[in-house]
Amino acid sequence: MERPYVIVSAAMSIDGFLDDVSPERLMLSNAADFDRVDAVRASVDAIAVGAGTVRADDPRLLVRSAERREERLAGGRPATPLRAVISPSGRLEPGARLFNRDADDAAGPVVVYTSTEGARTFPLGPDADEFGPATWPEGSAHPEVVAVGENAVAPLAVLEDLARRGIGRVLVEGGGIVHTAFMSADLVDEVHLVVAPFLLGSAGGPRFVHAAAFPQSPDRPLKLVEARAIGEVALLVYRRD
Repeated sequence: MERPYVIVSAAMSIDGFLDDVSPERLMLSNAADFDRVDAVRASVDAIAVGAGTVRADDPRLLVRSAERREERLAGGRPATPLRAVISPSGRLEPGARLFNRDADDAAGPVVVYTSTEGARTFPLGPDADEFGPATWPEGSAHPEVVAVGENAVAPLAVLEDLARRGIGRVLVEGGGIVHTAFMSADLVDEVHLVVAPFLLGSAGGPRFVHAAAFPQSPDRPLKLVEARAIGEVALLVYRRD
């Protein structure tokens, strides 16, 4: 079975940071770029993030434009793509907005990819031995919990499961650990980078990627297919050559 097409998307500072170390979320993009990302979301079948992104940003991972939702529905697709969270430990907050169905009826299903151990400790999982169903906040949607490894979550195993669900295109939206895992495993077909016009230096927090052996080396570089300004930020789009 062919794996899904994978797009990695991130906004970062010139020196490669996804955020700073302050408790407030740092804005690295602008309204026009947010709308571009929304269009990319509308074009895919699944949106994937790591547990760290859920904890730090508490995202909904929705297609925000009503027009784009309607276009998806008219094409026989759900209003919002399937949402996937990669969490080897299984430790996610039951009150995260991702699990809140009542906040938006258009929210799609959520699948949590975890380890065998994580499936036992995930507070919302059916096999949890530390928490029970009573931990579910009212109005929350029960995610599907899928164990794809004993102690870790292999990106290829995630993609294989998504392919079995009929997923053809996946948008990976962070964070750095997930970016690193997918890129070092040579499972990325396209990279969308938005670069903000500043450096963070010692104030920098999480990075776009961490140290790893990457196949996208000087011997096999990605191909730059688009470069343009979106207001004060720059968009760079790379594809596997």
